[in-house]
Amino acid sequence: MKISENWLRTWVNPAIDSEKLSDQLTMLGLEVDDLSPAAKPFTGVVVGEVLTVEQHPDADRLRVTTVNIGSGEPLQIVCGAPNVRAGMKAPVATIGAVLPGDFKIKKGKLRGVESQGMLCGASEIDLEDKIDGLLELPVDAPVGVNIREYLDLDDNVIDISITPNRGDCFSIRGIAREIGVINQLPVTAPDIQEVAASIADEKKVVVSTEGCPRYLGRVIKNVNTKAATPEWMERALARSGIRQHSILVDITNYVLMELGQPLHAFDAAKVQGAVQVRQATAGEKLVLLNEQEVELQDDVMVIADDEKALAIAGIMGGLSSSVTDETTEIFLESAFFAPLHIAGRARRFGLHTDASQRYERGVDFELPLIAMHRASQLISELAGGEFGPITVAENAAVLPTRDAIELEQAQVDQLLGYSVDSDFITDALTRLGCEVTVKAQGQWSVVPPSHRYDMAIYQDLIEEVARIHGYDNIQISLPVIDTKLAKYQDQFEVAQLRQTLVTLGYQEAISFSFADLKLEKQLNAAVNPLALANPISSDLAVMRSTLLSSLIPCVQYNINRQQSRVRFFELGLRFDYQNAASIHDLKQIPTLAMIAVGAKTAESWHGKPQAMDFFDLKGEVEELLAAGRVQVEYVRSERSWLHPGQSAEILVNGQSIGYLGRLHPSLENELDLGTTWVAELDQQAILQTYVSNFTELSRFPSVRRDIALLISDKINVSEIQQLIEQTGGELLHSTWLFDVYTGQGVEAGKRSLAFALLWQHPTRTLEDAEIKSGMDNILKVLENTYQATLRAS
Repeated sequence: MKISENWLRTWVNPAIDSEKLSDQLTMLGLEVDDLSPAAKPFTGVVVGEVLTVEQHPDADRLRVTTVNIGSGEPLQIVCGAPNVRAGMKAPVATIGAVLPGDFKIKKGKLRGVESQGMLCGASEIDLEDKIDGLLELPVDAPVGVNIREYLDLDDNVIDISITPNRGDCFSIRGIAREIGVINQLPVTAPDIQEVAASIADEKKVVVSTEGCPRYLGRVIKNVNTKAATPEWMERALARSGIRQHSILVDITNYVLMELGQPLHAFDAAKVQGAVQVRQATAGEKLVLLNEQEVELQDDVMVIADDEKALAIAGIMGGLSSSVTDETTEIFLESAFFAPLHIAGRARRFGLHTDASQRYERGVDFELPLIAMHRASQLISELAGGEFGPITVAENAAVLPTRDAIELEQAQVDQLLGYSVDSDFITDALTRLGCEVTVKAQGQWSVVPPSHRYDMAIYQDLIEEVARIHGYDNIQISLPVIDTKLAKYQDQFEVAQLRQTLVTLGYQEAISFSFADLKLEKQLNAAVNPLALANPISSDLAVMRSTLLSSLIPCVQYNINRQQSRVRFFELGLRFDYQNAASIHDLKQIPTLAMIAVGAKTAESWHGKPQAMDFFDLKGEVEELLAAGRVQVEYVRSERSWLHPGQSAEILVNGQSIGYLGRLHPSLENELDLGTTWVAELDQQAILQTYVSNFTELSRFPSVRRDIALLISDKINVSEIQQLIEQTGGELLHSTWLFDVYTGQGVEAGKRSLAFALLWQHPTRTLEDAEIKSGMDNILKVLENTYQATLRAS
């Protein structure tokens, strides 16, 4: 539902701005979908009066006018509007004015004649054009007044999403009640005066269905149906999304938006006999106001006369009894229809009307008489007429009742989980329109108002208390839990590390911390291991500098016993004695080592064994690191005992925590091993304490852009990807490599690398210009740093 903010503020005007007002409505459960200005910003436009109009000397379609704007000499303005004439009043954009679209008005010449401004049509000040030409203002419009002030353009349109249980809020009156309650302000309703009957004419009303507990009707004669709708009413309806029709339709729509009560006017001359409210006869047909012919069923309620159906009750009137410009006598209807007798009927005929929308949710059953007086007052003021007495037909037995609800302070505290002051509860429910009786301290008897169908049990009242107290004011408190919970360690533990390795198919080896000097030298010729004074044996004579010197013999032992597929890991100490002057300077480093030989998977019926490769090992290491939430990068390893093209150093924040890769082929031959894959990592780096960090998922779409780069094959992909991430800025969400190509079309020494770049903003939709700027910056930096170029095809 759309409403004018200024219209709302005539009922209740809190000292808050539009944004705060919208926030209050949303927190009250009336979600504001949009807050938009009634007219786009513009300046320098005033009410002007055309004094003279003369033909342009050099243009048949142009006129030279003089215009009074209430200050200084009249302005000479050249105008091409067909309706310009002396004596009319219209908006004038003066020199220096800025119209919507940043259109600035300057002094100029049109076909040789100086023009000192511009006479404006409606569209030029962001209003709807109804005629071809200037916007004609009323003759009493004050010359020189700012047009925004005169036309009330400094207004906002508030679009509110009303939930099905709050039918009482489908009106200015309903929204004003809510704003008045939350701000503790009185609501100032318009002064509704009863229009006394001046004639005795009336129509008999017969209600023969329980679906209409209350029906009011009134005959009004000698109505001027051709009267013009006043500007203030037309403006209010337009900002509510309702188009202007005729004076009677506009008045009933205005009362609908103002009070929430649907009304309907019948041409009384077309109503034969009594007005009947009854169930339709199965197969009965009716042509509606939209010229749609419908066939009715007996569960549809209709308004009829003695001969035929005139309207579908609470949904839409019929064409045969509609008011036209020739109508002089009307029968005005204001009724309460039971929600269950209206619900679903409009959709059956493919209709959705303002009346059905409200009746389905429930209209205040005490409202029809108030709305009848308001409509009568407006008709009398704007269209004249002679008014008959108000005919009332009602069945009190089927009218809704408002029963008292018993409420206790303990119920409020228990359901909300925090305490609310009893005086606040009394005041809040009273301001909501309830009849509140304080039975004792902390005990109330509450009768809901007639417009609140959603208040039936004490939990409904507590919900209202929480809503008015403010969800933002809910106190923060932890629940009381008697159970003693184990201390939570936000850390990847050794047991989890072992379990992850076992899940990957590795078996744990437990070995001595001593190693064979020869094997240590084969692995690293530069190492100078610390020798034991009394070794157990010659092959356990030195302190190991790498766990591989313990794992390799284990692998050899298994291979020699026809175990072709071996996968071991060990968690233990390695010893760093570089720069160690004595044994006291020896560094003991907890380390994880992995070693694998043989096929990637064991032989089975559903596939042939596949040889393990570098990426299989890297994937296993990355799964291990992911379990420990360790963020790493990889660079080419220079270790002498590793294959120079199939190994990598593992870095965290630029510092090495280990390596992975294949043993050097010459070392594999020396040790009589086949292809052997190894990894060694600092255990403490893997087991580092981490803090869980959660980021809210963006509700806005991501945008993917792909780039294919021609770049030297000597440059590491990780360096390129890192540069892209550093250059892309905060809008670059993620990037990854998805294609590598060498061959025809790519010169020697280069390769084509294709990267996917995912762009996303957490709080809004990205614009193409932002993404283009980021992409251009990345390409420029890549070109300057690595001489990379985009691959053409």
